[in-house]
Amino acid sequence: MSKVQATGITRIVNAAGYSRAGLIAAWKNEAAFRQEAILCLAAVAIACWLSVTSVERILLIGSVILVVIVELLNSAIEAVVDRIGAEHHELSGRAKDMGSAAVLITLLLAALVWGGVLLPYGFR
Repeated sequence: MSKVQATGITRIVNAAGYSRAGLIAAWKNEAAFRQEAILCLAAVAIACWLSVTSVERILLIGSVILVVIVELLNSAIEAVVDRIGAEHHELSGRAKDMGSAAVLITLLLAALVWGGVLLPYGFR
């Protein structure tokens, strides 16, 4: 017997529920996610307060939101690897290290964007 797939608005509502559950799980279980989410909220508030162009504001906000997105993906990779088993495996370690590297690169990108946008305004 096959399972009937939800369609239309039901699928969208279900997907929103899964996304909410994922955000709650990340908040409860991942300290790095909590730290980056709080940093993101502060950065968004600062970006809205700054006297910059709309495009610059979008770049500032987008770069910190990207950090949170990549952290969610990194946390998902870590959860799957940890689910597979606790014993060390080269590929498991590599997957976790690559996820961590993706977060680092995204943090560096955000810093570069903020520096590039704010330096011309004299925020040194």
